Amino acid sequence: MMPSSTMQMFAFILAVLGVVSATVATLLPNWKVSADVGSNIMTAISQMQGLWMDCTWYSTGVFSCSLKYSVLALPAYLQTARTTMVLSCMMATMGLCLAALGLKCTRWGGSYRSKGHTAISAGACFVIAGVLCLVPASWFTNEVITTFMDSKVPKSSKYEPGAAVYVAFVSAGFLLAAGVIF
Repeated sequence: MMPSSTMQMFAFILAVLGVVSATVATLLPNWKVSADVGSNIMTAISQMQGLWMDCTWYSTGVFSCSLKYSVLALPAYLQTARTTMVLSCMMATMGLCLAALGLKCTRWGGSYRSKGHTAISAGACFVIAGVLCLVPASWFTNEVITTFMDSKVPKSSKYEPGAAVYVAFVSAGFLLAAGVIF
């Protein structure tokens, strides 16, 4: 009985890390970062694009962001990434609530059998949240790399995957691992 409680606590910690990192990835403005391909030393700005805003970092140290207000003007991969990342955060949060009730080390949540069913439900929520986080990160990365490799795109308009994409991949891993353990 002790090892399974320990594994549940480990999975719960992974799930908390997954929820936090998925939320951070959703909010970060650096899903795409301007690439320094063929630029000269006089380049004055660095640009970043996120799910919710585009930011520019000027050589003077000024950091300016503008929100993306129109949903319909966005490309399909960006609309999908927004939606699935928000759904991932919601499913993972619901999984955390269920996991807190289903942990063997807690006194609330009902009988041993109902705790088992609750823990399995939490695991399913985490797996779904992990997949919902993995899909936009993969699709977004594919779009950025495809555009980067396109020879018709000028060098000044090329972007690379930013840190938020990597955070999304890590959070998907945390959530999937927690779901499988639960």
